[in-house]
Amino acid sequence: MYPMTPDGRYFVVKGQLWRCSNPLLNEDVRQRLVNDLMTARREVKAAKASSDDGELTVAREHVQAAKVALGERGPVWWNDGSPDFNKRQVANTPYAEWYRSLSTNR
Repeated sequence: MYPMTPDGRYFVVKGQLWRCSNPLLNEDVRQRLVNDLMTARREVKAAKASSDDGELTVAREHVQAAKVALGERGPVWWNDGSPDFNKRQVANTPYAEWYRSLSTNR
């Protein structure tokens, strides 16, 4: 399991922050969106295999739409004015000290 920031906004993979899904989504809605995302990712795989650039563009648009709906991309789902650090190296963010403390506590 990847470490999640104390505020629940990001998880860390290889030192990079990735935005979590909006925790305020209704579970049924969240699951439908996750299913849509998985379908879109399979579409990307199929489009790559067929070397169809048009299909690949559409499939990637479907992935983007699902991720925005989940809150993983696009406008942030929190409303306290904090900036978005999605896809940033954790060492270059306010979460750096928290992340360093994880390795010293293990």
